[in-house]
Amino acid sequence: MAPDIEETAATFAGNAALKALSISAAHSGWVLADDSGLEVDALHGAPGVFSARFAGADADDAANRAKLLQELDRVGACGPQRAARFRCAMVLARDGRVVETFEGTIGGAILSEERGQGGFGYDCLFVPEGFSQTFAELPEEEKNRISHRSRALAGAATLLAKIAGSPA
Repeated sequence: MAPDIEETAATFAGNAALKALSISAAHSGWVLADDSGLEVDALHGAPGVFSARFAGADADDAANRAKLLQELDRVGACGPQRAARFRCAMVLARDGRVVETFEGTIGGAILSEERGQGGFGYDCLFVPEGFSQTFAELPEEEKNRISHRSRALAGAATLLAKIAGSPA
């Protein structure tokens, strides 16, 4: 099991690199680490790298969602001001050095109330562009196909297939 690595960087890519390099320095072979979160335009990109701890270090997903909605109400965000994106950065490392960084995003909007039972985190508030359902309402296969993580992972898979000498 991987050690708990404190996410102290100012960017998703920075946090992913902290994790990848820490594990890569201790173990031989390839290491792929990620960091991801939600960025909301009306909140100038918040919660961003603080997505998992937006309402405090010991807060759960429900508290983070409540704080997000409270902050959007506080700034009077409505309509296009509720534009948001999930962003993921993945870092591939080997022998204690970064080999490549991959990023994936999916745009959408934040609802004013939760919908759906699936997913985790902010999924029940986020409607991806081109859809009418939240991430929490979408079938897991569909969410995974379009997600920010799958988009970042596609880049990593392509590079690893190239390194391995086979098509992705």
